[in-house]
Amino acid sequence: MTECEAARARLEAERHETLRRAAELEREFNGIAASAADGSSGGDDEHDPEGATVAFERQHIAALLAQARSRLAAIEAASRKLDAGRYGQCDACGEPIGAARLAARPAALTCVRCAARGL
Repeated sequence: MTECEAARARLEAERHETLRRAAELEREFNGIAASAADGSSGGDDEHDPEGATVAFERQHIAALLAQARSRLAAIEAASRKLDAGRYGQCDACGEPIGAARLAARPAALTCVRCAARGL
């Protein structure tokens, strides 16, 4: 297997896992929304002692779902870079992204140094 094929396989595995996780989170979010709508979880957050927990869970799942969607966007960007022959090149400084970083985070778009600086 070539390095390009291995990178594509890692990205595809990450895409598959992220899609699975996003679907799971969507089901969980929809379940909370449905139970709040039918009153079984205490839709009145202000007066229900469990309401704050329901609101927290809903926001927590929404944040995790947003992270999964962001991860999918990074995977797509990394796949485009792979297709263009630029996979493993930092988007911020243009230097190579280390092999260990790409092995741990196949969709990494920046090197460790630029990621630490928030670029």
